[in-house]
Amino acid sequence: MVRTACLGFFLLFACCACSDKQHDHRGRTPLVEVDDNFLYHEDLQAALPKHLSGEDSVKFVERYIRTWLEETLLYEKAQSNVANNDEINELVENYRKALIMHSYQQSLIEQQLSDEITDAELDAYYQKNKDLFKAESSLIKGLFIKVPLKAPHLAQVRRWYKTETREAVEHLEKYSLQNAVKYEYFYDTWAPVSEILDWIPLDVANPEEYLNKNRHVELKDTAFHYFLNVSDFLPAGEQVPFEFARQQVKEMLLNVKQVEFMKQVKADLYHQAEEKDRIKYY
Repeated sequence: MVRTACLGFFLLFACCACSDKQHDHRGRTPLVEVDDNFLYHEDLQAALPKHLSGEDSVKFVERYIRTWLEETLLYEKAQSNVANNDEINELVENYRKALIMHSYQQSLIEQQLSDEITDAELDAYYQKNKDLFKAESSLIKGLFIKVPLKAPHLAQVRRWYKTETREAVEHLEKYSLQNAVKYEYFYDTWAPVSEILDWIPLDVANPEEYLNKNRHVELKDTAFHYFLNVSDFLPAGEQVPFEFARQQVKEMLLNVKQVEFMKQVKADLYHQAEEKDRIKYY
């Protein structure tokens, strides 16, 4: 209601101001005109933020119209004073062509190139390009549990968190439901060391080296006990395991397929044009 009322005055004003001119507005309602450049009611309506108060809406409309007028006038002035319009037009046309080609390529890829890739394809690409998949930072696998200082059965927790058997994990999982502030099981997936360090108050000069050498870490502060079991450690710069790199492998292989697909599309268009004598060399 506020938006409609706010624009009502400007719409009435604009209709009166422009009623004596013949111009094809293509169904749109003009609000303001300067030298046959029009700002339309529909454009302003779309730009007007929702939930503004009546006063704020009026201010927004006034500011929007003033800005549009100033930019329109500046553009007209610039057109008559910039000497290299031809160069600008060429840049605009080149950009337009690039946008159209990009849109068409994306449409072709979506319609004709499936993003389904088999595990065999992913593994083959990974094995062939191992040098591309290096760990940017250290990774670990393990288990973490955080409990209050006065949590019960801490002796058992100390024994369970160091043991990677299914039985020990089940004990910890049941225990964590009632006692843990945070519990994370990641024996089966790699996690960045930087993420794990956010969980524990580890104050050492080289935390990555510390976690590599100390696989069972127990810390405490004024409120909590922290238990971390590092089952596996991968230093930065080492070969990333396939399961960790899987998504990256898929994205890279998809990109390769898209490039090859478009290369073939271009080659086919060239050969078709050549066969039909559409290409003339001068």
